[in-house]
Amino acid sequence: MSKKIITIFGTARARPGGAIFTLAYETGRLLAQAGFTIANGGYGGTMLAAAKGAAEAGGDIIGVTCSAFKSGRANEYVTREIVTGSLDERLEKLVELGQAYIVLPGGTGTLLELAKVWELKNKGFLEVDKTIILLGGYWKRLVELIATEDVDSSRYVKLADGPKRAVEMIIKSLEI
Repeated sequence: MSKKIITIFGTARARPGGAIFTLAYETGRLLAQAGFTIANGGYGGTMLAAAKGAAEAGGDIIGVTCSAFKSGRANEYVTREIVTGSLDERLEKLVELGQAYIVLPGGTGTLLELAKVWELKNKGFLEVDKTIILLGGYWKRLVELIATEDVDSSRYVKLADGPKRAVEMIIKSLEI
C-alpha cells in the first residue's frame, strides 16, 4: 500500500445525526479527499461514520476487527478487513498501521487507545513524525490534568478544533 494510513480512534456509541457521528464522518471524508487511507476498529459508531465518509469520497478503509467479539461484523464500508484474536492485538495493529492518529470523543475504549499511543510517544517508542491529534475540545481537560503531573507529555498530543484543521495538521506533519 503506497497511500499513507491514518488511524482514527473513537466511540462505537455514536449514532447517525449526532455531533460525534458527524465529526467522524467529516474526518473520514476529508482524509480520503486528501489521499489518505483510514484505519479504525471497523464496526459501528464513529468507525462506521468515518468509513462512510471516506468511502463516499472514494477512499480506502481498513477495519481492524476482533474475533473475540463473536457477533461483530465489519461495517459495509470497510474495503480491507484485518481480523485479530484479542483486543490487545487489535490495538497493536491499529497503532502499527497508522502514520498519524486522530482521537475522537469516546469512552474507556477510546481512552485506552489514546493512552497507548500517547505513552508510546512519551517514552520514545513511537516515531517522532507520528502525530497524535485530539479532535474537538473533548480531551482538552485530560491533557491539562496530565500536564499538571507530567508537563512534557502534553507536547506529544495536538488539539484540533475541527476535521479540516486536523487534516491540515497531518499533511504538515507528514510533509506531503
